[in-house]
Amino acid sequence: MRQAEIDSQHGEVRLMKVLVIFAHPMRDSFTGQVLDRVIAGITGNGHEVELADLYREGFQPIMSEQELIDQFASAGPPEDILREQRRFECCDAFAMVFPVWWWSTPSILKGWIERVFTAGWAYPLDDDPDRSCLTPRRCLVVCCAGGSKEHHVSYGAAGNIPEHLELGILSFFGVTEAKTVVLHSARRVKEMTDRDRARRANHLTTVFEAGRDYFPPAPGTAEIHEQLITGID
Repeated sequence: MRQAEIDSQHGEVRLMKVLVIFAHPMRDSFTGQVLDRVIAGITGNGHEVELADLYREGFQPIMSEQELIDQFASAGPPEDILREQRRFECCDAFAMVFPVWWWSTPSILKGWIERVFTAGWAYPLDDDPDRSCLTPRRCLVVCCAGGSKEHHVSYGAAGNIPEHLELGILSFFGVTEAKTVVLHSARRVKEMTDRDRARRANHLTTVFEAGRDYFPPAPGTAEIHEQLITGID
């Protein structure tokens, strides 16, 4: 856990470092606005956020043939992946914010998952691995889906995104507790209507509350924060 020293009178307040992974080519998109509100909810409780903006950082999502060979030969990953692994090891919890494309994650995020969470580091080299090698963490997933909830339900896809992520991926990340928030009808529109604006405002409120409530403040954090502002003991 990250710790923040307040003073000898109030003692220590235990705060988390939360790694937020963002995958969208347009930072000024609605998904970018969602990211800002998620971060605001987390930092509002005093936690530290490190942003992994995969597009702006130029992350290379393509795994080479040699990289795959080396991974299962226990030769170790390349330096760019070691940096990502160290960054993940330093966080107490993490969040992922991305748009739903083809009922899945953007390719850059899928490539990040495939390259960073290597065999022997993220999960054991067993025939049927059923656990993670990583320290237990909690994870918040927030994704923007263009289709309506009704549309997804009609195709039987209502639960696919949370199930795919939480069972098929996050369980091998050492995640013991996960929450997935799907924002439906979040597609790009040429001309915003009042209904569109109201829906987006509601989405932004939802994700702010998700960030705030899923990463709650440590006991006494709110009281100490108020005391530091008002000067009242």
